[in-house]
Amino acid sequence: MKVLVIWKALVSEVYHKRFKELARLKDVELAIIVPVKWQKTRLEKKYCNEYKIIPRKVIFNGFNHFHWYPGLAEVVRQIRPDIIHIEEEHYSLVTHQAIRLAKRYNAKCLFVSLQNIYKVYPFPFSWIERYNLRNADYAVAASEEIRDVLVRKGFDKDRLLVIPYGVDHLIYRRMEIPEFKSKLRLDNFTIGYIGRLVKEKGVMDLLRAVSLLKCKVNLLLVGDGELRNKITVEERRLGISGQIRIVDTIPSSRVPEYLNCMDCLVLPSRTTKKWKEQFGRVLIEAMACEVPVIGSDSGEIPDVIGDSGLIFREGDVDDLASKLEILINSKDMRVELSRKSRQRVLNNFTQEKVAKETYKIYQKMMS
Repeated sequence: MKVLVIWKALVSEVYHKRFKELARLKDVELAIIVPVKWQKTRLEKKYCNEYKIIPRKVIFNGFNHFHWYPGLAEVVRQIRPDIIHIEEEHYSLVTHQAIRLAKRYNAKCLFVSLQNIYKVYPFPFSWIERYNLRNADYAVAASEEIRDVLVRKGFDKDRLLVIPYGVDHLIYRRMEIPEFKSKLRLDNFTIGYIGRLVKEKGVMDLLRAVSLLKCKVNLLLVGDGELRNKITVEERRLGISGQIRIVDTIPSSRVPEYLNCMDCLVLPSRTTKKWKEQFGRVLIEAMACEVPVIGSDSGEIPDVIGDSGLIFREGDVDDLASKLEILINSKDMRVELSRKSRQRVLNNFTQEKVAKETYKIYQKMMS
């Protein structure tokens, strides 16, 4: 079967592992369309022995649900795929583009959703959503909650499967990197965060929790966003400026290095009217690196962590500080959670497992 994959995240090399696994299957001939550049990241992988990589410019680069690919029709016409696999939401313009081309060239099409809140979208996205849900052959939801949203939207539950995100456990693993930690001036117990510096991610709660700790720690923040300047002001107000290390957005290939500088990772997400944590991919990346994790109870976080980390009430700074104190003061717990975290990833979140489940969908689509 010929499969054409369209996904902007494949601009980063670390997300290719799942498709390498798929391409190794004897009856799968894989090609991938990927942006030449997405936001600040330029295409990191331009060639692969297992499948064909087709770089393309993107209209509205950096806009998640507005972007589309000029010349996509020509690629589909040349490849004539049996399946178009689009890793974008059901209300996205590029999903609409892919589904229309699938119908024109007699291919099957599946989309992937992370939207775990039922929303009513304004025109034209309401029209795009109706068209996509009516004409897609299959869909993948990253969680049961997302599946329920799609069913409520009217998508046939028999053509909808739940497959969580995966991580390359060979790249995301425990590493000893004392020189790098020294370069970052991480001399104390290091609490880490990787992600967008925005209100809904609860970063300000994390700063306040750190200020309540009785012992001296370092806080390593990796990312960028609208709160960048406010964080600088707040850390001064809280009197913890000397403890904070902020690193701007890094290439995804370097995430394992930064994770291995942390003694624990915190994902303090806060639910809003329009958003709640959809999965928290950084959690399984940290867990694969045997870094103990603490997460809020927003969205999918508790289900991803399971019994392999600690959960606090979202927005409750005192509860977060209490969970941090527990980890800081218990080396035995950190060791135990490190072991359980890695094992949970190996059992549930490897790219090999995700590839096998994706292949089952392909088989159903072809039958």
